[in-house]
Amino acid sequence: MALPDVPHAPIAPKKPVVRSHHGRDFVDDYEWLREKESPEVVAHLEAENAYTELTVRHLEPLRERVFEEIKGRVQETDLGVPTREGGYWYYSRTAEGRQYGIQCRLPIQGPDDWTPPTIEAGVAAAGEEVIFDGNVEADGHDFFSLGSFDVSADGSLLAYAVDVEGDERYTLKVRDLSTGDDLPDEIAETAPGATFDASGRYLFYPTVDESWRPDTIWRHEVGQAPAAGGGRADVKVFEEPDDRYWIGVGLTRSRQYLVIEAGSKITSEAWLLDSADATGDFRVVWPREEGVEYDIDHAIVDGSDRLLITHNRGAVNFELVDVPADDPVSTTDRRVVIAHSDQRRLESVEAFAGHLLVDFREAGLSRIGVIALPGGGHGFGPLRTLEFDEELFTAGWSSNPEFTQATARFGYTSFVTPSTVFDLDVATGERTVLKQQVVLGDYDPAAYAESREWAEASDGTRVPVSLVWRRDAVEPGRPAPLHLYGYGSYEHSIDPSFSVARLSLLDRGVVFAVAHVRGGGEMGRTWYENGKTLMKRNTFTDFVAVADHLIREGRTTPQRLVAEGGSAGGLLMGAIANLAPDRFAGVLAAVPFVDALTSILDPDLPLTVIEWDEWGDPLHDPEVYDYMASYSPYENVPDDASAYPRILAVTSFNDTRVLYVEPAKWVARLREAGAPVSLKIEMQAGHGGVSGRYESWRERAFEIAWILDVLGLAGSGSDPVSGIDTAAAVEPGAGAEA
Repeated sequence: MALPDVPHAPIAPKKPVVRSHHGRDFVDDYEWLREKESPEVVAHLEAENAYTELTVRHLEPLRERVFEEIKGRVQETDLGVPTREGGYWYYSRTAEGRQYGIQCRLPIQGPDDWTPPTIEAGVAAAGEEVIFDGNVEADGHDFFSLGSFDVSADGSLLAYAVDVEGDERYTLKVRDLSTGDDLPDEIAETAPGATFDASGRYLFYPTVDESWRPDTIWRHEVGQAPAAGGGRADVKVFEEPDDRYWIGVGLTRSRQYLVIEAGSKITSEAWLLDSADATGDFRVVWPREEGVEYDIDHAIVDGSDRLLITHNRGAVNFELVDVPADDPVSTTDRRVVIAHSDQRRLESVEAFAGHLLVDFREAGLSRIGVIALPGGGHGFGPLRTLEFDEELFTAGWSSNPEFTQATARFGYTSFVTPSTVFDLDVATGERTVLKQQVVLGDYDPAAYAESREWAEASDGTRVPVSLVWRRDAVEPGRPAPLHLYGYGSYEHSIDPSFSVARLSLLDRGVVFAVAHVRGGGEMGRTWYENGKTLMKRNTFTDFVAVADHLIREGRTTPQRLVAEGGSAGGLLMGAIANLAPDRFAGVLAAVPFVDALTSILDPDLPLTVIEWDEWGDPLHDPEVYDYMASYSPYENVPDDASAYPRILAVTSFNDTRVLYVEPAKWVARLREAGAPVSLKIEMQAGHGGVSGRYESWRERAFEIAWILDVLGLAGSGSDPVSGIDTAAAVEPGAGAEA
């Protein structure tokens, strides 16, 4: 499908260099684009942006219309549900016309005050205290991101960290909440995840190594200024030398223990320190064992301090065991609380004074349950699973910071149900709706339908597919324009969720679908294992199998099918463009990991060594090298890609996770091969794109307008209406020629 006939498509000059490993040579013509500080590189990227803007200039009215649709559905002046922690109710406000949230709090009325206060949006409640206004902090910066954000147990201090470049390098500060003034503490080059100890006297925070891997935990005494002449005056309490491991630090909900956790993609280890002795030495819980992952929480069971350990030692889908806190390796005093199941993937367990909250996956959906701690020597009650009425949904425990609370907060959503916050009375099971996301306009969930289908992969595996559409905009039995999303890496699941922006597609007759391909976590740990390392190609072939299923079942046609994925999902997009270009009219790849082999070969790049457990180690293993070379999108673009679908790559100049050079090289190679491709690069953003909600809406409006254009819905017949006549829409791609 051709791009609009506009001049000046940037042609990157070839500057070949040879990459040699294991006796294999690869000639890389565009590696020179990695020189980020080069004026030639910056000029080329700016030329790409200018060219992309030319190719979509006819969409400017549609982009603005979609942006206004998104904005018009959002209650811009709003607030979240207050969460009790310590002596306060904490919540976030948004205000019309302002990009960032405003963090506020109210004092609790007494120790038995567990009912969230009723607060009016846009009106400051009596006694309300603004503890952090992102709009004030972001003033004067093109980019603003908040990393660490932690309030001390007594509510007097706030630790916060900000990034104003998009490179995920955060400056950590401490604010006195009684005065609103920052203390002398200012710590540069930190990673997110700073936490106070139980006393609030000390702050523990992580820093990173040269490859931007969190590798060291420091203890900082609050009120201390930075060391003179640079460097750190703080105490190093832990350093992880193995390049495969990330580390983090936190405080148990009981506030009894500080915890340091280290984890690779396949192995983890935890250390404990009694919070009453914050300057003491951490002790290991379970010594690391290759391939064994575990998480811990502190519980008080029948009056005894216990550790709850969720682990996969001999239990691929994980099990929960209970061990003494002072002797966690004990084999004589260990109980299995939740046994391993082939049908249930245990994801997390949170301990409270009288119950446990459990997150797990079953039948491709997220589920939640409760286990009572009755006391009196009765140990643990049975797992009680919460049931919901919809076929597809997402449920998860959230915002439950207090150890003694008798209610449990959870979130619920689906493709058609806006995000909803509930409180559960743990004793009675009664649910109270605290808030549902407001969707302005005439949104009616009953106007939309969602369903689950199953596609068959080439090896016979059944791959789940989730779909949502507007009932009166899609004629049953007639192919419709379809937007197919996929990810498929890191055991990350793409669960059903509501999207205001997506309504601009659904209301124009577009069906939205998610391909739950292997490499994700939707169907349990084995689903993930069968889509990584030397089985990674299953991710790509599963996605193509889903596309084939949707075409075969008459849901859509190749001319009316657009694929989208981001980051590792962007790798998926590059792979399917090479594998099956005839199945798709368009491919949208966001921050795409499309030069995977080059990146994973270089241990000096950010996070590479950590990634070897996910992709394999091509630097030292020729089998892995050959396997990655067989699918890495950049290396597999054919000499003639003129029949490829239209491709839009979106990336950010300051991304530290997927470097801008990957999509820049990929686009240069695709254009050389004749593919209809465009690159949009944010010059002031990181991996998550632009900051600020209005800018984010504009970015999504840009992408939605592009999708509609590819699907032939950018013309006059594409306005969202009830009972849309999709047959009246222009042919796919015609809008680009108008």
